[in-house]
Amino acid sequence: MSLTLGTAPLSSKRRGLLNSRIDGPAHTLYFEPYERRMRAVLDGETVIDTTGGMLLYESNIGPVLYVPREDVREDLVSRTDHTTYCPFKGDATYWSVGEHENVLWGYEEPIESASFLLGYVAPYWDRFEWLEEDERLSTKFRDPYHRIDVRPTSAHVTVKANGETVAESDRALLLFETGLPPRAYIPLDDARQELLTPTDKETVCPYKGTASYWSVGDLEDVAWSYRNPIPEAGAIEGLVSFLGEGVEVEIKR
Repeated sequence: MSLTLGTAPLSSKRRGLLNSRIDGPAHTLYFEPYERRMRAVLDGETVIDTTGGMLLYESNIGPVLYVPREDVREDLVSRTDHTTYCPFKGDATYWSVGEHENVLWGYEEPIESASFLLGYVAPYWDRFEWLEEDERLSTKFRDPYHRIDVRPTSAHVTVKANGETVAESDRALLLFETGLPPRAYIPLDDARQELLTPTDKETVCPYKGTASYWSVGDLEDVAWSYRNPIPEAGAIEGLVSFLGEGVEVEIKR
């Protein structure tokens, strides 16, 4: 999604048309400011406190937050012997925080085409607790170029599983999400609930929240709902959507 994934403009598989050329290799790096106060906390200690963050967009990879070295508590980090190599950036050095090994990395001698990375380090997002300004974040990193829009529709939505109709609605909402086809969300009352079996599966979407799942017959985890979505997706609270092998969703406008 966003700038670098799927068929987006900085992906190596972009499908749109430009009136100019993007010079350089098919694998593109794009580095831009992320002007929000970001704090990373680990074991109760604030390891990072920055307003100088940068986002690295890299072809076919989601955005990664890089922060200035001076905004990292040097007394809390220790360099390790671990290294990795990236042909587009160079050799990466790693740092640990206490007993948490290799949770930060950076390019102390980046290759020339990635020289802008000098002086920055990147934290593994899921190893830390995060505050954006004064809001504690409970989801994965949200790409500012990724968005969702939920719209009411007069379309008639029919859902079939293995050829059997399991839901039919004229009260659906359509969710449009960057890089994905539209998804229909319908009231649970418009589904044949006797065919839905709750499962233990849960997934977390940074743009919608935590989803709970149902199976339909022998089709596992092909229906889901956000019971407590984040505010930006509040309109789909309690509605159900369907997708998966053996499932057909017809949106007839």
